[in-house]
Amino acid sequence: MADFYEIDFLPVGTTKSGDAICLRYEIGGQTYVHAVDGGYEENGQNLLDHLSAYYGSTEIHHVVATHPDGDHAVGLRTVLEQADVGVLWMNRPWSYAKELLPYFAKYTSAENLAKALKDVFPNLAKLEEIAIERDIPIRDALQGTQIGAFTVLAPSREAFFNYIADDDRTPKVASETATNRGMFDGAIQIVAEGLRLIMAAWGAEKFPADDTSPRNNMSIVQLANFSGEHVVLTADAGRAALDEAANYAPFVGLPLPSNEIRLMQIPHHGSRHNVSSETLDRWLGEVGEEHQESRSTAVVSVGKDDLDHPRKVVVRAFIHRGATVSETKGKTLCFSGGEAPGRAGWVPSTPLTYPVGYEE
Repeated sequence: MADFYEIDFLPVGTTKSGDAICLRYEIGGQTYVHAVDGGYEENGQNLLDHLSAYYGSTEIHHVVATHPDGDHAVGLRTVLEQADVGVLWMNRPWSYAKELLPYFAKYTSAENLAKALKDVFPNLAKLEEIAIERDIPIRDALQGTQIGAFTVLAPSREAFFNYIADDDRTPKVASETATNRGMFDGAIQIVAEGLRLIMAAWGAEKFPADDTSPRNNMSIVQLANFSGEHVVLTADAGRAALDEAANYAPFVGLPLPSNEIRLMQIPHHGSRHNVSSETLDRWLGEVGEEHQESRSTAVVSVGKDDLDHPRKVVVRAFIHRGATVSETKGKTLCFSGGEAPGRAGWVPSTPLTYPVGYEE
């Protein structure tokens, strides 16, 4: 069990959001440091500066690249180049090229497919290149993998393969499903600019019917138990990934829904397409009474001037289930437990107020 833990959500982005998380915990007198994503290019150095200032070292035992998006992966280049890194954890599609051949009718050679997949996922390919140059071991992070105190809940191997095949940029003969998905993603972005705010009473919430992209669902979902306080990191996971993670959670000591989740990351900066009422019911329970006592904290990484995130319906949904919601918005949020070292000058964050309505 952990003697203490502290988790820092660093500010990433201005009008666009991203993720950069670092954490430290101590078990049996041994201290461990993780970095989970690194934001954009400029955020990598910020992460290292934070480690130096508050953790006293840039030694990182585990670096996790949750998925291929640049707002999560690019900043890790600086981290891998400059920090003393123990292991890099990430799922590289090209590593499974031979097994993926049946998904890609236009390829008969695993070597050619691997090359094509590296071109499709350049952010991960660059991290691999740096890690190899610096002799940093690279390990897969599929369901059941242990990363220090964290267990990977999703994706499973089968789900990961399907997400690769369904990604609208992978080199296959375009299927009707993949083509439609890509067009619909674009439509969502356009429609989002004209969303209306619907005034609603306590407990009301309405989510779009569609899930997020396969690429977001590739996100590595992690769970840790720090002395009975569970922490769930979700990156940009969507409903499919969160449901798969929920199916696996009881096998690693977290029956759901749970009142023992101390901290849950709101996925994808609070997008409406990553969670649903049904998904959150599975994790945190059904909608409770108004003015209920807070049982958990939900944190969302949002750019300082990002006007589109987090969506109000997402904030409402977490509050409905007993969570206090905090956002980064240009500042670092630190959550800790046990005998964590104090930080002079740091003050409690102000949680978001309950939105009076939701987007439609």
